[in-house]
This record gives sequence, C-alpha cells and structure tokens, in this order.
Amino acid sequence: MKSLLKQDLFGSVFRDDRASGPVVIRDLSGARWWLRPLARHLAGREARALKRLEALAGEVPRLLSWDGLRLERTWLEGRPMQMARPADPAFFARSLRLLRQIHAAGVVHNDLAKEPNWLVGPQGEPRIVDFQLAWAPARRGRLFRLLGREDLRHALKHRRYYAASTLTRRQRRILATPAWTSRTWRATVKPVYLWVTRRVLGWADREGAGDRRI
Repeated sequence: MKSLLKQDLFGSVFRDDRASGPVVIRDLSGARWWLRPLARHLAGREARALKRLEALAGEVPRLLSWDGLRLERTWLEGRPMQMARPADPAFFARSLRLLRQIHAAGVVHNDLAKEPNWLVGPQGEPRIVDFQLAWAPARRGRLFRLLGREDLRHALKHRRYYAASTLTRRQRRILATPAWTSRTWRATVKPVYLWVTRRVLGWADREGAGDRRI
C-alpha cells in the first residue's frame, strides 16, 4: 500500500509498505519540466552517497534502486530531532561517531543544519536522512575536509541547543569558528537560496518534520 508523503515541483515522495518492509520512493516523473534536470541531479547525488554508505544501512537509508526518474530507499523509523529533543550525552557522542564514519566513507552530508535530517531511533540512537545535497567525490581533498568540518559544526550546534553542558572546550572553539565556505554562503548565496526555496518553490526549513521523517 502506498501513501503520499510529499508532493512539490520536484515530483512526489511515497511510502510503500511491502512484505519485506516499508520503502521510500522518490518519483520525479511529475516534476515540472524546467526543474526535472535539477531534480534528477539531486536524486543522483543521494543515490551515489547512499551507495557508498551501504555499510551504514540502518543508521542511514539503504539505496534499493535508481533509474534516473525513480529512487527507492529503505525507510528509517525515528522521530525528528526537534520533536524528540534529545538531551542524553550518549546520543550526541554516537552522532559524532556516525558522522566520522560517513566522512571516512567519502561522503559529506552538507545539510545537517536542518533538525528534520536527524532522527532519534526507537532505542534513542541517531540516524541521518536526506542525502540530496551530499557530496561523494572520487578523492577527498581540502574542500572535502572543509565541508566535513561544517557537518561537524552543525552537529555541535544541535548539541549546544539540547545539551550545552556536555560540550568540550575544543567543540566550543569549533562552533565559534565557521569555515570561510559557511561565511561566504551566509553572506552571498543563502539570501537568494531562501527567497527561491520559500517564495518560488514553497519549501520550509522544517519541511517533513512529522512524527517520522521520510
């Protein structure tokens, strides 16, 4: 049985309850013609990242298939961070460990400032979803390390909000020194991005923040 989770100019996202377990389907066939190349690009980034992260399936989604118009991946049970409001230091310690594993596999997420992209699993474990902006380059260089540091800084920002007393001095220093890429993004690109996504595309920063994240 399929249930619609999301529909916008980029297409539709469904949950399909199968005998083998629930699956998330991102269908781009209904995307507006002028956005379809971008939708395919973003879905392709997600597919490449998830394929590289197959060893972490369960903590991140597992890619099932991608044919250029339809992406299928596993469903992850959990509550979005802003609903679960984790305060256990163990959750944040495991979050950093998961992030190190993702980076070690050659992937940076690039969208961890959004709380709905962090799930708190049934046993209180961290899970990460939505890899459409992820980058999985052939080789890891200076830019990869800079973006990886920003992944870490965004994870620490959430920790500061929910469990500030658990931050170390080093972590506070990281929070106080955003990379030049982040400063440039905020000063130049972010205002345009917010205008396009909110006014033109109708997105919101916490879109998808239901009881369970798609």
